[in-house]
Amino acid sequence: MIRYALACDAGHDFESWFPSSGSYDAQLARGLVACPHCGSTAVEKRLMAPSLGRKGNAASPAPAETPAQEVLPPAPPQPVAILSEREQAVRAMLRAVREQVTKTADYVGPAFAEEARKIHYGEADHRSIYGEADGAEVRALIEEGIEIAPLPIVPDDRN
Repeated sequence: MIRYALACDAGHDFESWFPSSGSYDAQLARGLVACPHCGSTAVEKRLMAPSLGRKGNAASPAPAETPAQEVLPPAPPQPVAILSEREQAVRAMLRAVREQVTKTADYVGPAFAEEARKIHYGEADHRSIYGEADGAEVRALIEEGIEIAPLPIVPDDRN
């Protein structure tokens, strides 16, 4: 893992961890690296002192005589946006579509293919439905000319 000191075009400084320098470059190119303060994706690396560990068997140097200094608690971790504004908007639209369908359509569960056929052939009243169907059932419905569409699955907000 690599920790980078970063800054946005508005002058906000922040840090973020990346699996590799290539990962940072790829995420930056896709607009996934954003300022946690203002959301700007115009981000650049800042000069940062390397953090080097010392050998476990090396003797600790004697503490130098220094005046007492105020010890500050560590700063709380800053949030880092991993989704661009566009990706967040797309997820919001998918979520809205899914919510609209589940509010206004009838859930028919695993009987979806059978019920879709009944509606298509006039054996049942026309209405909006949603449910489950496996790949073979979906292909068969499409081959019969029955219009269907997958219900969008919105990734969990924590991802």
